Amino acid sequence: MIQKILWVALGGAIGAVSRYLAGGWIHRISGVDQFPIGTFVINFLGCALIGLCAGLPTHELSDHSRTFLIVGILGGFTTFSSFGFETWVLMREGAWTLACLNAVGQVVLGLFGVGLGTYLAVRLSAT
Repeated sequence: MIQKILWVALGGAIGAVSRYLAGGWIHRISGVDQFPIGTFVINFLGCALIGLCAGLPTHELSDHSRTFLIVGILGGFTTFSSFGFETWVLMREGAWTLACLNAVGQVVLGLFGVGLGTYLAVRLSAT
C-alpha cells in the first residue's frame, strides 16, 4: 500500500508541475486574455489521456503503472479527467440518470462551493 501511495505522490507532483507549466505556456501562445484557455485545453487533454490509459488492455500497463499514470500524473494534471472518465463509465454502463446527476451535480455544486468559499472569505476578513 505504501508503495502505491508513493507512486501517486510522485505522479501527482509531476502532473501538478506539468499543469502549471502547460497552462502558462498555452495562455502565452494563445494570446487569449478573456477566457481561461489554458485550463480549458488542459482539461480536454487530461480527459483524452485518461481515456487512452484506461482503455489500454490490462496487460499493456501494470497496476502500479496505471496508478502512477491515472491517479498520480493525470490526477495532478487535472481532476477533471477523473470526473470525465467516471461520468463516461456511468454512461457506458447505461446509468444515464447517474451520469447526468454526476455531471450536473459536480458542476453546480463546484460553482456553489466556490461562491460559498468566496463569501466566507469576505465575511471572515471583514471581522
